[in-house]
This record gives sequence, C-alpha cells and structure tokens, in this order.
Amino acid sequence: MAGICPPGYPFSCKDKSVRIVDPRRGQVVAEKEKAHEGARPMRAIFLADGKIFTTGFSCMSERQLALWDPENLEEPMALQELDLSNGALLPFYDPDTNVVYVCGKGDSSIRYFEITAEAPYIHFLNVFTSKEPQRGMGWMPKRGLDVNKCEIAKFYKLHERKCEPIIMTVPRKSDLFQDDLYPDTAGPEAAMEAEEWVAGKTAAPVLISLRDFKVNRRSLLQESHPAPASARPSATAPSATFQVPATPAISSGTAGGESVQIAEGVLWEVASLQALAATQGERIARLEEQLSRIENGDV
Repeated sequence: MAGICPPGYPFSCKDKSVRIVDPRRGQVVAEKEKAHEGARPMRAIFLADGKIFTTGFSCMSERQLALWDPENLEEPMALQELDLSNGALLPFYDPDTNVVYVCGKGDSSIRYFEITAEAPYIHFLNVFTSKEPQRGMGWMPKRGLDVNKCEIAKFYKLHERKCEPIIMTVPRKSDLFQDDLYPDTAGPEAAMEAEEWVAGKTAAPVLISLRDFKVNRRSLLQESHPAPASARPSATAPSATFQVPATPAISSGTAGGESVQIAEGVLWEVASLQALAATQGERIARLEEQLSRIENGDV
C-alpha cells in the first residue's frame, strides 16, 4: 500500500482466525481468533495507514464489516452489520481516496464506504444497484481509468454468460484535470527487485501522476492545422477522441503530412494498448485458473 510498509500480509483462515504473516521470516506476526463468529468465508485486506479491514459473518449469519488495529487485535476499532445474506463480501480498496467498495456474491449491489481516522471510522457513502446478481467481481487499476470522464472506479461484473463493465464517475463541469480525484497513484514500475525484498528491504510503491493520461482534445485539434479535403484522413481513420498518453510529435511539413503523422501516432498507441490488453488477459486467465483450484480444494 502507498505510504506504508506493513510487517506482513493479512490472511483470513478457515478456522475463523485472521493472521498477519511475515513470509520473509516465516512467522505469524499477529493473530486474532474468531475475528467474525460466523462459519462463512471471511476476507481481510490492509489499508493505507496499516489498519486491517475485514468482512465476514456473525453467528446469526449477519454480514459484517470490521476495522482492526494490527497492534491490538483484541477488539475491533469498528464493527458494522450490513444485512442477512449468504453471499461472501468481497472488499476492493482504493488507497488514493481511502474508499472501500464492498460487493457480495449473489448480490445486485455495490456498497462503498470511506475510511477515516476519526470514529466511527467506517462511513457509508452510497450504494449502486442493478437488476441482475453478480457471480463475481473484479476491477481496473487506477491508471486504467478515463480521467477525461472523471472515472473513479471501474468494475467488471461477472454474470453467468457475460462480463459487464460498471463505471463510477464524479460529475464535473470543468474540462481541467481534477487533482482532488486523482492524486499520484502506484505505477507499473517495481520499487525493488525480488532479491532485495527477500533480503529484508522495504520500499513504498513508485507513484505516477495521472495528469499525463489527460487528453485535451481541443488543443489537439488546434495544434493540427486543417488539411485540404483531398489530404484529410478517411472516416475510418482514428480520431483524437482516443485516449492517448501524449500528443504525437508533429514535424514540419505539409498539413496533410501532419494529419497522417497524428493518425499514425494514434494507431501506434492503439496497438500498444491492444498488446497490453492481450498480456493482461493471459494473466487474468491464469489467476482465474488458480482461484478455481483453490475454491475446489485442489491446492
């Protein structure tokens, strides 16, 4: 998580315990037995300030949310009961805004909560509802959002025969980059090598600015001089409405040449995104296969 180096990783175990394990030393750093009394599955995640957020069930099958201090796991800092249902709650955490999105298997809603440093710590914000229940849920990393549309979260809702994207946005009238919505976030570059981590080194993630992902379509059109009708790209050529990291370089030449270079730059960006999507698709398939083996008890 950005800004912290936790002592280990939280695990929610089948014996109803939550354990913080330091894999480098092979030790259990802290343990809480019966974090949630119910027999249904639990989930546990670290937050940006080092606290632990868990979801689970009470002994009466009430779904619960809890916030824990890893220095003192005797009692939760906050405990909320949501409703009566059998679907396990899946938490998704945005460390940039300190918002936790909670999706339940078999539900048709996504609840989201803000985590603060003051009591009662867990604050309900809103709920998104749809018609069909979800069999599973995944989400897009922050750098995959469209900052031009003020997207703050993008989920992928798994149905029986399809995957539906769910996009959450914050309405803004201004076309400027929204600094309050997009603080620097974790980038794709690793902060250290695996050998350094095993040796005991800790480092915060390498942050990147999403400002570079903002495309000013108006300036793009102004910088490209209008080309003659005979030299303009056809209707099938890519336009400036594609989200590209930066404006393609424009060299001196005729107006038609400039338009062709812009189109080539956009095509190159599209090809790069397609290659990245293919790579991530293969990785997702491998992770789904591992998850299926875990759920089936094969591992």
